[in-house]
Amino acid sequence: MTAPQPAVLLFPGQGAQQPGMGVGLYHAHPGFRTRMDEVLELWHAHGFDLRADWLAARTGPEADGPRTAQPLLFSLDWAVGRTVLDAGVRPAALLGHSVGEVAAATLAGVFDPADSVALMADRIAQLDGTPPGGMLAVRAGPDEVAPYTTDEVVVGAVNAPRQVLLAGPEDGLRTAEEKLRADGFTCRRARALNPFHSPVLTSAALRALPLLASVPVRRPRLALYSAYEPGPLTYEQARDPRFWALQPARPVLFGPALDLLLAERDVVLAEAGPGQGLTALARRHPRVAKGGARAVGLLPARPGAPDAERATFDRALAELASAPAGPAAAPAADAAAQVSRPVRAGLQTGLTRLRPGTGAPVPADSE
Repeated sequence: MTAPQPAVLLFPGQGAQQPGMGVGLYHAHPGFRTRMDEVLELWHAHGFDLRADWLAARTGPEADGPRTAQPLLFSLDWAVGRTVLDAGVRPAALLGHSVGEVAAATLAGVFDPADSVALMADRIAQLDGTPPGGMLAVRAGPDEVAPYTTDEVVVGAVNAPRQVLLAGPEDGLRTAEEKLRADGFTCRRARALNPFHSPVLTSAALRALPLLASVPVRRPRLALYSAYEPGPLTYEQARDPRFWALQPARPVLFGPALDLLLAERDVVLAEAGPGQGLTALARRHPRVAKGGARAVGLLPARPGAPDAERATFDRALAELASAPAGPAAAPAADAAAQVSRPVRAGLQTGLTRLRPGTGAPVPADSE
C-alpha cells in the first residue's frame, strides 16, 4: 500500500479571481464562513466593503481592479488555507503565486492577519494612480518571448517551462500581443488592470516601505517557499521590508519554485484558493504527470452551487487528511538546506532570472 504523501498548499494570485468565487463554500461550510467573515471584517476596518458585492457575484471592470481583486484573493486564499489548518492538516510546505505569497506567509505565522490586511491596504493605496496596464499569458518560454520585451514590457511570471506572463503598460503590452499573435504564439489576457510584476510599479511599490518596516515579522511556523526567490524563505528574507515591498514590481518565478519543491519528494499539491489554475499547471509538471506527486483543488475550477463547492472541498480535504504532519520551518540559517545542494545546483543551471528594468533573461548566477 502506498504511504500517504505530505501535503503542500498552493495559493493563487492576480488573474485567478472570478465572480462568485468561494460563495458556494461560504454558504455550505460554517468553518470557512467564520474565517471569511473574520478577514472581511479586517478589510472593513480599512474602508474596503467587499462582502455584498462578493456574495452577489458582481461583475464589471472594477472586479479585476486592485481594490476588489487583491483583497478578495488574499481573503479567499487565507480563509481556505486557514480552514484546512483548522481541520488538523499540517502541510509540509506553503507556496503562493503573487498576492498568494502574502496569504501563505500569513498562514505560516510571518505576519498577523490584521497586519497583513493593513499592509495589503497600504500597497493598494500606493499603487493607485500607476499607469493602466495588464498581463498577457503566452504559451512560450522566457527566451522565446525576450525579443518582444522592452524596458517596460517584461516577463512578469514564469509559471512553467513554456508558460509565461508578460506584464507592462497597456500600449506596450498591446503592441507585444499583436506581434506575438502575428508570429503564431498563443496568447490570452490575464484578468488584471495593472501592470503587476513590471518595473513600472517600482516607485509606487517602494512607498510601502515605511509601514512594512514597522510591522512585526516572525519566524515561519510552517515551511514557506517563495516564488520571488525560488526556494525556502529564510527568516532574513522575511525580515527585509524590501523583499515584500517590491513584490508587485518583481517577476513571479512560480515554475522554478515548484521545481525545487518537487525535486526531492512526491507530495499532494492542493490549491487553496479560487479556481484551479495552479492545479492545472501542477498537473503538467513531470513529477505529477508521471504519477508520483498529485494535484487537487480545494475549490472547483468555476464557482458552483453550495453543495458542489462543499463536495469539492471535502474530497480534496480527505486526500490531505491522511498526509503526515509537515515539519516546522527550519531555522533561518538552515532553510536553504531543505533542498539538497546537488538538486539546487542542477536546477539553478537552467533557471533564468530577469534583469530589473528589462525583459531580457540573464544567467542565474549573474548579478
